[in-house]
Amino acid sequence: MPQVKCSVANCEYWAQGNLCSADEIMVEIDSHASANKMKEEFAGEYGQNTGHQDHASKSSETCCQTFKPKTSEKK
Repeated sequence: MPQVKCSVANCEYWAQGNLCSADEIMVEIDSHASANKMKEEFAGEYGQNTGHQDHASKSSETCCQTFKPKTSEKK
């Protein structure tokens, strides 16, 4: 798997060096990000043979659906 850079430090999968440590990464186009089916945390459950393909003309039209808010660390 290639290294995926991510600067969203409050994500459960954010790792030192601005790296994503998720086992799978789901990237969706922004027009689907606001759809009801995308109101969940996916973190790898989504994107397995969903059968749809989309096209974006620039990176600003995409978003990461793998994001999961980091849980509080217990002390």
